[in-house]
Amino acid sequence: MSKHMPEQQPQKPRFWDIVVSVLAALFGVQSDKNRQRDFNHGNPAVYVAIGAVFVVLFVLTLILVVNWVAPG
Repeated sequence: MSKHMPEQQPQKPRFWDIVVSVLAALFGVQSDKNRQRDFNHGNPAVYVAIGAVFVVLFVLTLILVVNWVAPG
């Protein structure tokens, strides 16, 4: 007797899933499985907004580090 496992319905990505996906994409190490989930079930506006926030934070961090290392 063989039991068939019900196919799991792909669920909408949670907030932390989106954050991890954006960070992985920024570093260029996004897995194909997560990329497919993001493209099929995610809201593009959320990914763009979170990506923009991380890019701004990255640029501000670079500015702060440069000002700290090379004051003047």
